[in-house]
Amino acid sequence: MAATRTSSSTLSPKSASPGLSVRTGRERSSSIVKIEKVGEESQEEALDQGVYDNLNAEWVNRKGAWLIHLVLILTGKVIIDTIPGMRQEISWTLVNLLYLGLSYLMFHYVTGIPFHSDLHGGVYDNLTMWEQIDEGAQYTPAKKWLLIMPITLFLASTHFTNYDPWLFAVNLTALVLVLIPKLPAFHRYRVRFMVDEEPSGVGTPTTPNFPRSGYATPSRGGVSIPPITVSEVESRL
Repeated sequence: MAATRTSSSTLSPKSASPGLSVRTGRERSSSIVKIEKVGEESQEEALDQGVYDNLNAEWVNRKGAWLIHLVLILTGKVIIDTIPGMRQEISWTLVNLLYLGLSYLMFHYVTGIPFHSDLHGGVYDNLTMWEQIDEGAQYTPAKKWLLIMPITLFLASTHFTNYDPWLFAVNLTALVLVLIPKLPAFHRYRVRFMVDEEPSGVGTPTTPNFPRSGYATPSRGGVSIPPITVSEVESRL
């Protein structure tokens, strides 16, 4: 009886066809949480910001801009109280959550400016409104007011909810999520979730053309010969 074992192996990448793609290193992985900084505070960027007034953030320093926060809070409180059967604990909690949610969406989520972005050379495209206020300066009067308002509303909601532990935990969590982006340590920083990372080590070729080994592939009549497969046959009696 004769047993025959056949094993096949292809040529190395150096001798393979130009269309061969080779992947080395680890596959692309994803991180659960990633903190990255956007933009660079350069002199050119400061000059572009100072050419024209940023109408998207300049309004916070105008007359009546601070008072509008109190008006919105009181208006929201009156509207929510008109709901039949509404308790004061739930009413104050809803007012606090709605104000904090709108504040986060307006000042810390939306980036860029809605008009005349080309006048500033696109320097505001990746910046939130909070980062645009007062050209990014910290602890200005406007930013102090925007920092005091959510804290004051949180204290008021905690008092009128009779210090209920569950409502206190909900209001405190919302307050922390809004206050963290206002801190100078998080200026121009973004927290990303489930971000794909590039593989480390040797880079993966991105083009289908593989470097030649120095010998041209034999051709006949202008038609390239397909890649050669070498087979090794071992016979044993």
